[in-house]
Amino acid sequence: MKVGQLYRKRIADSVKEGVTKKSNAFVVTYSGVSSSKMDSLRKDLKRKKADILVSKTSVARIALKDSNYETLANRLSGQLAFILSDADASEISKVLVNFSKNYEGFIVQGGLLNGAMLSPEEVKTLSDLPSREVLLAKFVGTLQAPVTRFAAALNAKSRDFVSILTQKSKKGGN
Repeated sequence: MKVGQLYRKRIADSVKEGVTKKSNAFVVTYSGVSSSKMDSLRKDLKRKKADILVSKTSVARIALKDSNYETLANRLSGQLAFILSDADASEISKVLVNFSKNYEGFIVQGGLLNGAMLSPEEVKTLSDLPSREVLLAKFVGTLQAPVTRFAAALNAKSRDFVSILTQKSKKGGN
């Protein structure tokens, strides 16, 4: 095999492995975005525990078709990159959507979330969701609310009872 073929095969294998083994993958196209801006995006995504994998369109199409994501493969065009991660998808989509707002050549083409395909609009909707930690905190708060109210009601009744006993003892009654 020639060096170019080996390189393309390695990239295709990386793409295939990333979309099948990672819990989420986003596909973006970028043109007219400077390398320093892309490096800044790469650092932001690294903080969110995500990696960028740049690929040729033809190589990515082959890898996606082999992974049974032909619909996503048909959307690909131009310079593209895959953002692969097992971290919180809403956090990563927020970074990507905010970056795309600042640079018009950067377009989110779609993605995969636990094997389900996402359109660009669904990625935008995902970016509007709160983070996983916030959702879990709200859930725990919702679970705790009835117990807290019940404890407060019980405490109020005992407080009222003590208040009645205190008033009765001040009056001199038995």
